[in-house]
Amino acid sequence: MGIGLMSGTSLDGLDICLSEYRFPQPGYKILMAETLPYSPELKQKLKNSIALSGEQLCRLDMEYGHFLGKTVKEFIRKKQIPNPDFIASHGHTVFHNPKDGYTLQIGNGAAIFAETGIKTVYDFRTGDLALGGQGAPLVPIGDELLFGEYDACLNLGGFSNISFNRNGKRIAFDICPVNIVLNRLAEKLGKSFDKNGEIAKSGTVDAQLLEKLDRLEFYRTEPPKSLGIEWCSHNVFPIIDSPELFVEDRISTFGFHISNQISKVLNHYQIKNVLITGGGAYNSYLLQSIGAKTNTELILPQSEIIEYKESLIFGWLGLLRLKGEINILSSVTGASTDHSSGLIAGN
Repeated sequence: MGIGLMSGTSLDGLDICLSEYRFPQPGYKILMAETLPYSPELKQKLKNSIALSGEQLCRLDMEYGHFLGKTVKEFIRKKQIPNPDFIASHGHTVFHNPKDGYTLQIGNGAAIFAETGIKTVYDFRTGDLALGGQGAPLVPIGDELLFGEYDACLNLGGFSNISFNRNGKRIAFDICPVNIVLNRLAEKLGKSFDKNGEIAKSGTVDAQLLEKLDRLEFYRTEPPKSLGIEWCSHNVFPIIDSPELFVEDRISTFGFHISNQISKVLNHYQIKNVLITGGGAYNSYLLQSIGAKTNTELILPQSEIIEYKESLIFGWLGLLRLKGEINILSSVTGASTDHSSGLIAGN
């Protein structure tokens, strides 16, 4: 029994997923799961973390780690459950720049262990970068072992990423930004997100803006490849923040851009069906736009899987690490070898 913790770049909150895992024959059962919204203060701290000094970042790393530990401890107390065998934490991504060989997820694992007394696996990405990989996406081995009945798995979170099997190898990569841009634009209208794509539906697609977005170099790069907020800061925000267009039109255009990029991938790899999870799975207007451009069957699972698949799989990654089993595939990240990644805090 383990707990997976996930904090996405869209800063919706902390996903906590308590599951029973079967090993070595892969399997799972979600026992309890909950998303705890961040306080406005903590959300702002995490949002601004990219601009902090080294000392401030070290402080926030420990502060956020203690927050995660206390939150898990309260979750266990409130739900009246016995202590799980382990915690596996994704952390909050501050920097992710594999091209220059670095990444940083804060939420110190030693602080989580100090608060809970439960063995904690964390910092899954650094080891992969050291081996020449992208450090992302991390969930594809879970897609393969726990959700292998689907031709592909597509996550619509802060960024969209896809994972599928071809010629006996798992392939996975980031496709394009999603909620990290859509939520940023929705906030300009006083909303935290675009519910069901209603704002996008009210706007008009701007052809010039769409062309600028669709021709970004990343989309012509072959996988393995991954995205981070730095890429958005340099390539997307300067384009999308143009004051010449109504916010509604920018949201509508970016949504159209998302569906362009996702459908292009689905069509190129001839994906028969795809399991869709993440917050963007609830954006019905976006899914309609994707569906109109592809013959791939778009499958929405039960809400528990839509919302907690990533935290469920992080628990699985933690279990594999504790067993000394491979939890990151070189075919996915481009690392020099398959490996078992993640630091362990606690005995």
